[in-house]
Amino acid sequence: MVSAAWGGGGGGMERDPGPEGARRALGRLLEAVLASRGEANAVFDILAVLQWGVGGPPATSLFPQSEDHEETQEAVRACSRLFGALLERGELFVGRLPSEDSVMAGSQGATRKYKVWMRHRYHSCCNRLQELLAHASFEVKELALSTLMKFVQLEGAYPLEKPKWDGCYLFPRQLFKAVVEGLLSPENDCSLLLSRFREYLEHDDIRYHVMRAATDVVGRVADRYPEVPLTFWNNAFTLLSAVSLPRQECSFSTFYVKHVELSSTWKVVHLKEHRKAFQLMWLGFLRHKLPLSLYKKVLVVMHDSILPHLAQPSLMIDFLTRAYDVGGAISLLALNGLFVLIHQHNLEYPDFYRKLYGLLDPSVFHVKYRARFFHLADLFLSSSHLPAYLVAAFAKRLSRLALTAPPEALLMVLPFICNLLRRHPACRVLVHRPLGPELDADPYDPEEEDPAKSRALESSLWELQALQRHYHPEVSQAASVINQALSVPEVSIAPLLDLTAFEVFERDLKKKGQESVPLEFIPAQGLLGRQDDLCAQHFTLS
Repeated sequence: MVSAAWGGGGGGMERDPGPEGARRALGRLLEAVLASRGEANAVFDILAVLQWGVGGPPATSLFPQSEDHEETQEAVRACSRLFGALLERGELFVGRLPSEDSVMAGSQGATRKYKVWMRHRYHSCCNRLQELLAHASFEVKELALSTLMKFVQLEGAYPLEKPKWDGCYLFPRQLFKAVVEGLLSPENDCSLLLSRFREYLEHDDIRYHVMRAATDVVGRVADRYPEVPLTFWNNAFTLLSAVSLPRQECSFSTFYVKHVELSSTWKVVHLKEHRKAFQLMWLGFLRHKLPLSLYKKVLVVMHDSILPHLAQPSLMIDFLTRAYDVGGAISLLALNGLFVLIHQHNLEYPDFYRKLYGLLDPSVFHVKYRARFFHLADLFLSSSHLPAYLVAAFAKRLSRLALTAPPEALLMVLPFICNLLRRHPACRVLVHRPLGPELDADPYDPEEEDPAKSRALESSLWELQALQRHYHPEVSQAASVINQALSVPEVSIAPLLDLTAFEVFERDLKKKGQESVPLEFIPAQGLLGRQDDLCAQHFTLS
């Protein structure tokens, strides 16, 4: 539909090429529109430059688009000044916006027609700014974002809708939702723009409405696409993970949209309401089928950045237990969240230790989440109320895996096993069994998935004795600790959790070698050991 024109002026200008010429031309248009309503049609020329920034200029454009998109940026600045001034002056229609054609064809007064007409131009401007959030130039995208957020602030101060009652909290939800929708693009990576947007999340009202808008946008986009693009999920996770709430009860007052007086009846000032919105946001995000790489990112931040802020953390039980059942790195990462739910929210998980036992395979020493896994495993196995057969099964499984583990992992896992024996005296029979089974008669069943049926308590830790002959001297020394008294205090494994092969190698290089000792104590008397041999006549030792 072609937009109706206003009055008889505006809508034309002389060619003035180049960025500097575009700035002067747009400045003249801006001054004309603000000075006289009769020149209102000049707003079409300003909006046209924005449209060129989205789709490129026509061949006969008055502003040939430059490679650095300076004309588009100048048009954005002009729109910012123009509609910012109109909002402050109250020259945009307030209330439910009627159809432009019906108003222009009706008998309403000229002032009402002008305000309705200009309000439609303002909507066109906002739509084009939203499209510019996907522009190729980051400078254009950043400027479009800051302009839209300026309009959000001005619409809050000069509302375009009538309050339902006195003291009603007004926030430009529709405009702000359009901003969030532009940031959560299914086609374009918006990570840089989202990092710029993070500064707005410092305001309590912006944070609250981001959560509500993101919940709606994620649901609509997920329903729209048969298979949601990975780009959208990455954008959504970047935005959602940037939202952080205070952990203790407080009232919010740092608002981006300024109000003369805050009311305790507003939801936006209560932490309880923020937590509800936070919970709905994450539950709405996690109920969809996410890419595997994104599951890992969510689980990495689950225990520290998500669970503490939920109104009901127990609602994450199903998600975490399903992730724990997946296996591999996903299960390792789910441990942190399960640990929080078990220890702080009384989660009952009957097969927890059985599944934890199943995670012990050769790959556990090579994944990048190794430190996190063994830190949590150390916590889970620290209780003195655990049955001896269970602790013995973990000690035996780790000892068997240690036979093929790299040195940097052995330097961590050997003290880990010794700590298990120190905590649970009933398991010391694994190293002090005088009539223990021979090597070819070890009763332990490494293929058994149930630690209760593995017969680990009937076995012995002969693997540690084998490691006492390891080629690396530090590993050999760590394995020899098992020969000493186990009544000494536990050794902290925290400094060893992140030990890498490079660090072990560098540490060996820095060690001072022993002074050299002579390998031959009787000086040679000749090349072949005799002074009168034939070689001595022709060769001399020097």
